[in-house]
Amino acid sequence: MEIEFKPITIHDREVITSYTLPSDYKNCDFAFANMCSWRFLYDSEFAVADDFLLIRFWIENHSRLVYMVPVGFGNMQHAIQLLEKDSLAHGHPLCMLGVTPDAQERLEEAFPYDFKYIPERDYYDYIYLREDLQELKGKKYQAKRNHINKFIDKYSYKYLPITPELVPECLELESKWFHANQEKNEDDELSDERRSLIYALKHYDELGLIGGGLCVNGEIAAFTFGSPVNHNTFGVHVEKADVSYEGAFTMINKEFVSRLPEQYVYINREEDLGLPGLRQSKMSYHPAILLEKDVAIKKTDN
Repeated sequence: MEIEFKPITIHDREVITSYTLPSDYKNCDFAFANMCSWRFLYDSEFAVADDFLLIRFWIENHSRLVYMVPVGFGNMQHAIQLLEKDSLAHGHPLCMLGVTPDAQERLEEAFPYDFKYIPERDYYDYIYLREDLQELKGKKYQAKRNHINKFIDKYSYKYLPITPELVPECLELESKWFHANQEKNEDDELSDERRSLIYALKHYDELGLIGGGLCVNGEIAAFTFGSPVNHNTFGVHVEKADVSYEGAFTMINKEFVSRLPEQYVYINREEDLGLPGLRQSKMSYHPAILLEKDVAIKKTDN
């Protein structure tokens, strides 16, 4: 059986989420908005075969095809065999990225000891209980509550859901943030993130995004948005703030989470990419789960 992969487009949301949303996988890479808004960088493609969603994409300057773990309800062993056949046809052993412990368990059931697993700490997902981020209870969140109290004392603000009318103001803040940070970091990563963010905001409704902003003195001081990863996990994809407003990041996080639908017990705030400041910030919110994500490489017979 040959798999017919096709590029992921904004029109594929319904078919892709029909597999990802019922799944128990909490990996942020399974959020459709992430797949679609980052497709420009990875040329991501998908196929549906044997009641599984199969996803592949390119890395290493478009020289190597890699895959996500199949998501679905069929025969995992057969799905992996399809991916392996496709990978070998492109000259490489099967390699899957973002393999979480529950996915590894399924792989081992289908192919005991046939995979080598390599942890990638920089890509572990930070997952929090929604209740913790919303209420910030206890001594461990005292510093966060202090930030919020300072923000409330200093500023008169309104929380606004992101609508098409608010998008230009969010883009204006993003531009300000980008140029301020570009001087500190000349990597292409910032430009790639910017391209993904702009695409997402310009296709906000089609991607199924939910977001909000803080309005202070008639201008947007912070905004954030995300989308569901699965039935009980919501992914926060972007969070930007004007740091001249003290406590803006802490405030937008709390305000946003408190308005999400109650079905989302878990909030996935994604990876730290090995950036020390970002790692410290994410750890300071005390994740309930630091979701391990491994590279899984299928051993060859040779």
